[in-house]
Amino acid sequence: MELKKNPKADLNRNSGLYFVIGLTVVLFTTYTMLEYKSYESNEDFAQVLDVQDDMDEEVPITEMLRTAPPPPPPSAPEVIEIIEDVEDVEETIIESTESSQDTYIEDNIISLDGVDMDEAEEDIIVPFAIIENAPVFPGCEGLSSEAERKACFNSKIQEHIRANFNYPEAALEMQITGRVFVQFEINSKGQVTGIKKRGPDRMLESEAERIISKLPTMKPAMQRGKPARIAYSVPINFIIQS
Repeated sequence: MELKKNPKADLNRNSGLYFVIGLTVVLFTTYTMLEYKSYESNEDFAQVLDVQDDMDEEVPITEMLRTAPPPPPPSAPEVIEIIEDVEDVEETIIESTESSQDTYIEDNIISLDGVDMDEAEEDIIVPFAIIENAPVFPGCEGLSSEAERKACFNSKIQEHIRANFNYPEAALEMQITGRVFVQFEINSKGQVTGIKKRGPDRMLESEAERIISKLPTMKPAMQRGKPARIAYSVPINFIIQS
């Protein structure tokens, strides 16, 4: 006995169509859910903004003040009386203070008796090379000529530098060498003042200043018969001998 099937009763006949339809529905639903957007409601803002102003402003009642007009100016009299001056007023005559050729001016003679006339001392620094009488270093008093006194002064300065020279230990360890130029003044009392130095290192400058500050008091220089200040400069060499 053969089994007979109705072709309309075949369930697998339209399975592919159903699958495509179901897949399309699923994809459309998924896309719709992904693209769905929600927005906040504006009801709160509408309630805040919807405010009714029931306030009635009371307009103040003002009253206009009416002031009286100013009185009219007094009218001029019909008859004007002329009153004559009773008292004579003396006029003040202002004389000119300008002088003319005919004016004689007396010479005022001022007496200078009893007035002390002190000559102001000129505080001028004279270079050592052009000083009339150089300062006398202790030990150079017996020389007669000016050239011998200047030569003795230079020699005593060099002896003083050699006798008081002391190389700074820190500069010696650091191998610092160079020449320090020292300029100083000898005032009208024979004292050393105004020491200025310039060198390659501060330690060398301090040592050079110390040496010059130990110079003794000398007999001051003379210019035009008066004690004068002189300027003197000397170089001090700091050399390390191997």
